[in-house]
Amino acid sequence: QVQLVESGGGLVQPGGSLRLSCAASGFTLDVYNLGWFRQAPGKEREGISCISSTDGSTYYADSVKGRFTISRDNAKNTVYLQMNSLKPEDTAVYYCAAAPLGYSDPYYYCTYRDAMTKWGEGTLVTVSK
Repeated sequence: QVQLVESGGGLVQPGGSLRLSCAASGFTLDVYNLGWFRQAPGKEREGISCISSTDGSTYYADSVKGRFTISRDNAKNTVYLQMNSLKPEDTAVYYCAAAPLGYSDPYYYCTYRDAMTKWGEGTLVTVSK
């Protein structure tokens, strides 16, 4: 079965950290561009971080730059999102997604989410005292 499964979400206090994981099954991630998206209540889903399959280049939205880090472990068929210095406005459902080889620019995949062909079900992150 082809799927992406996120884990690692939960409740954390402001200033805290979480690491999200996204494990792929039924296909290998090493030939896919990968990204993390989030959707807060009443808002559109936004791309916050993406990583290229070809050269490992990364993109971060301004809202998370300097606090979040995306990485991939092809041997484990998993992509990660390390989230530090979390803020209440980071509260959202976080989704990982994958796009087959094409453009190498991670900004493209975070901006045009329709390019992503595989999506996980999401994991909830709540940042609150």
